[in-house]
Amino acid sequence: MVTGGGSGMGRAIVHRLARDGFAVAVLELDTSAAETVAKEVRAGGGEALAVGGVDVSDRAQVDEGMRRARQAFGPLLVLVNNAGITGFRDFADITDEKWDRMMAVNLHGPFHCTQAVLPDMVDAGWGRIVNISSSSAQRGQPYMVHHVTSKAGLIGFTKALALELGPKGITVNTIPPGFIDTPMLRESERRGVLGGSVREHAALTPVRRAGRSEDIAAACAFLVSDEAGYVTGQVVGVNGGRNT
Repeated sequence: MVTGGGSGMGRAIVHRLARDGFAVAVLELDTSAAETVAKEVRAGGGEALAVGGVDVSDRAQVDEGMRRARQAFGPLLVLVNNAGITGFRDFADITDEKWDRMMAVNLHGPFHCTQAVLPDMVDAGWGRIVNISSSSAQRGQPYMVHHVTSKAGLIGFTKALALELGPKGITVNTIPPGFIDTPMLRESERRGVLGGSVREHAALTPVRRAGRSEDIAAACAFLVSDEAGYVTGQVVGVNGGRNT
């Protein structure tokens, strides 16, 4: 199960895991996007199911989405909590509604989804959970206090859950992407809230390029593999050296 799998990093993760032999459920709020990605995977010979119309902040919708995925594929043993939202706003102008919505999607969403799949993993004695957080939670970011706080919470969620679930054969790790060229990043550039262009930021990155969604997918592919069975509770930075 990849949440937010209809675009950007989520789409790349879906494609990579499908190429690695997983049957992938694409859980998305945007039904059309989920169906498009699932069709792409199937056209390439992989196995994928669109699970659209699911808001991860809504427990009932999450439970129904998981039911649909189980009906198609059986127990869910890999979960990538990728769905998330962002936002730029002066701290003094963040309303209760904006704050609550950010937490509902970015933090409550992974909570709902993880609880929903956990029985399958416990029964199997094996599971992989990867939470896509943000490098902004490691270094801070002005005008994004609500977003940074939600992603920092997800890092703490990862560390605590890894300790609890390790004895059950379940690993939990987080990838905080750093400056990944996604539609969301390009929209921020268009709005003039990046503090420079994507090209300018890439020139300041040690590897001299912006990250690609495929970079995140590659790290995710390792973390959900059998080979990563001794890796848990880790913050695996994929950021071109922007954070060390």
